[in-house]
Amino acid sequence: MHNHEPADYDCPFCDFAAEREADVVYRDDRVFAIIAPRWWPRNAGHALIIPVAHHENLYDLPAADGHAIFDVTQRLARAMRTAYGCAGVSTRQHNEPAGNQDVWHFHQHLFPRYPGDDLYGTLPEPDWLPADRRRAYADRLRSALQPAAESAD
Repeated sequence: MHNHEPADYDCPFCDFAAEREADVVYRDDRVFAIIAPRWWPRNAGHALIIPVAHHENLYDLPAADGHAIFDVTQRLARAMRTAYGCAGVSTRQHNEPAGNQDVWHFHQHLFPRYPGDDLYGTLPEPDWLPADRRRAYADRLRSALQPAAESAD
């Protein structure tokens, strides 16, 4: 299809390191979600929703994984409103170099939004945030997910 992944690509999502487990806020058989390591200045704690199976982009994504990603995105969006007190959320997903894709494994961004945050007019921080800063947001988001998981049982 429309693939750009190099033959020797070492996928950071397929090889998700154990030391980053503290960033994980959700996991099931199809999808996992993490606190993104790179943040936008006024949208701290944004999440990435990622299929467990390796699919390079939207064109390759099986419908069942796409539906699972959407369901988890919706669940996280509700939890994010509670956990962060944000006024809204935005999603963003990139495909191919012209679409600004830079990791060759499908993933969707979920951003907390605040009035005047200028998400689309700012650039992300140049470096990854320290694990302890990410962990604080992961803990808050996981806690907000708990009541929803318990009421679904």
